[in-house]
Amino acid sequence: MVFSSASFLFYFLPIVLALYFASVRWTHLRNWVLLAASLFFYTWGEGEYVVVMLLSIVANYLFGIWIYKAHERSNAKVEMGVAIAFNLLLLIIFKYTNFLVANMNLVLGGIGLPTMTVGQVHLPIGISFFTFHCISYLMDIYRRQTPPQMSLPCTALYISLFPQLVAGPIIRYKDIAAQLLHRTVGIERFSKGINRFIIGLGKKVLIANVVALPADKIFAIPAEHLTTPVAWLGIVCYTLQIYFDFSGYSDMAIGLGHMFGFKFMENFNYPYISKSIQEFWRRWHISLSTWFRDYLYIPLGGNRDGQAKMYRNLVAIFFLCGLWHGASWNFVIWGLFHGFFSVLERFPLGKRLTQGNAVIAHAYTMVVVMVAWVFFRAETLPQALTFLQAMAGFGQGSGVVWHMGLFLNPKVVIVLCLAVIGVTPIVPWVVRWREERLAARPAGAAVNLGLEALASLIVLPTVFVLCAMSLASGTHNPFIYFQF
Repeated sequence: MVFSSASFLFYFLPIVLALYFASVRWTHLRNWVLLAASLFFYTWGEGEYVVVMLLSIVANYLFGIWIYKAHERSNAKVEMGVAIAFNLLLLIIFKYTNFLVANMNLVLGGIGLPTMTVGQVHLPIGISFFTFHCISYLMDIYRRQTPPQMSLPCTALYISLFPQLVAGPIIRYKDIAAQLLHRTVGIERFSKGINRFIIGLGKKVLIANVVALPADKIFAIPAEHLTTPVAWLGIVCYTLQIYFDFSGYSDMAIGLGHMFGFKFMENFNYPYISKSIQEFWRRWHISLSTWFRDYLYIPLGGNRDGQAKMYRNLVAIFFLCGLWHGASWNFVIWGLFHGFFSVLERFPLGKRLTQGNAVIAHAYTMVVVMVAWVFFRAETLPQALTFLQAMAGFGQGSGVVWHMGLFLNPKVVIVLCLAVIGVTPIVPWVVRWREERLAARPAGAAVNLGLEALASLIVLPTVFVLCAMSLASGTHNPFIYFQF
């Protein structure tokens, strides 16, 4: 059940909100409503595989208490090691078994030994996200930054809370612990949540879904028909699709959090205006990049033990980041590609690229990001290499069978223009400029504010209606990050 679906918007969410605010005076009852809703939300899509998440919840609830009590007599390293091993083993079994067996069979076949046969292992939705939630919960207890949650239902709610369950943002327990017990939702905060949710819904349905159509069609073109202009159009569309798809989902998650009294961290900060790969990762999927920084990069030594080890740590983190996204060599290459340029930018050549002319720095960053997205999007490594070959000007197509006109229509062109504007902070800049002008002209402020309020009342409902119409028409409605 995705947020951008009729079943969620017109059935699930209204019912959950009604039950939640009917029990608003009783915090524990509100939590039970949210927990039941979250488990139903997950079961709707995963069926019996909800057992995997329930097993993770119970195990990590017990691990948290065990680690906390172990600190009374030791440094709890053994207990922490066992807990982390359990979580990683669960992730490996369900996410990486087929990948590991396939690669092992290549080795066994190459040396003439019998290969292994394992049935297709199902990948539970969002397992990477809720596993990282569990690990951060245990790490915060191990570091004595927070005590364990002694209530199993509260632990379950933290891990399974449906707004951020299947696609983030990755929420730290220490940031949300107090909110699990005490939170309030006023009219202002609830309306803020609705506004943020509608903005995210619009980004997903009206932009990401539209540019997804040409992106999917272009990446499905046979190699012998792919031309350079078409390949570039495809990767531009995908670059915009993945941003508006994922940032839109994050906006909806943050908006839902506000509706239920939770404050989630921001997950995006206009990453496509970055002038370096380092800056890109400070702006893209912030909850994930900071998770890797705090729980892996810094414990590995960060930049404390000399440049050689710092480069090693960076490469290791990006390798794991790629592998976290998917059990495929394409994702590993995607991660290592970002790692290579993150290291390069610390050398004189890289510094000249990123600290010189701003236009050149931005162009360099976007080319690296888009080339990397090819590996992220392509189904196989050969397809990625063929696509990159076409982008480099060596496409094999004639441009007769598959040409630009097949993918560009007035709707796509308009959405592409809006998307390019939307990936920049132009709109917030205009809003701040208007606020500054209003502050400088108090006499006319009331009238202007009234007009702006009227515009807001028109714009957001219009966006919602357009989204509802689009969903009702059964248009293409994929969600990229569900596969992780």
